[in-house]
Amino acid sequence: MKRKQIAITLGIMCFLLAVALCVQIKTMSSANSTVSQTLADNELRDEVLKMKERYDNIYASLEDAQSELEKTRQEATQNDVTAEAKEQELKENNMLLGNADVRGEGVEVVLEDADTTNNNVNPSLQIIHYDDIQWVINELKNAGAEAIEVNGQRIVNTTAITCEGNIIKINGIKIGSPFCIKAIGSQSLLYGALERAGSWLDEIRNGGNVAEVTKMDDIIISKYSGIISYEYLKEDK
Repeated sequence: MKRKQIAITLGIMCFLLAVALCVQIKTMSSANSTVSQTLADNELRDEVLKMKERYDNIYASLEDAQSELEKTRQEATQNDVTAEAKEQELKENNMLLGNADVRGEGVEVVLEDADTTNNNVNPSLQIIHYDDIQWVINELKNAGAEAIEVNGQRIVNTTAITCEGNIIKINGIKIGSPFCIKAIGSQSLLYGALERAGSWLDEIRNGGNVAEVTKMDDIIISKYSGIISYEYLKEDK
């Protein structure tokens, strides 16, 4: 009888020991996995920070080079009427291309998603989509806008506006609601083009979204922060 009790006791102890070993192995495995993931995340973060630092350094060098070039141009054009005229033409071209900060009268457009959900309206209509932004930009261009930016992103000839799921990108930069669109040009023409009867802005407002247009006497638009390059465009000699 005692042998039977001893065997049962030993069996129970072995079972408990086996369970404890399994729990310990699982805990160690989970800990190792967590440590590995943490190390991978740290390495990725460090790599991103390094890339951002390199980009900032290159952009700072470009800014310095542009400043030095501008200084050299000014020195070279002193007391030279023809050179001064060429310099002025170059400045005007840079403004039109988006390579210079500009200011002037125009309009400011604010588009924002509906702040409340209306069950009687299609949910898709209660969100500002990338084609809404594209429509506003096209209308501003057609009305003679000389410079446009969206949430600080200058619109240039090579600008792409894309939609990736719920994310809108301009010049490869993610932007979100509210969307602030600034345009320099004739206040009356720009305002009239956007606020005409039956315009796209009316459709945006019908979904409960915000669509405000304000005339501005002094708008400042920053230059394009990227590099404009052409792969297929060549001079026709």
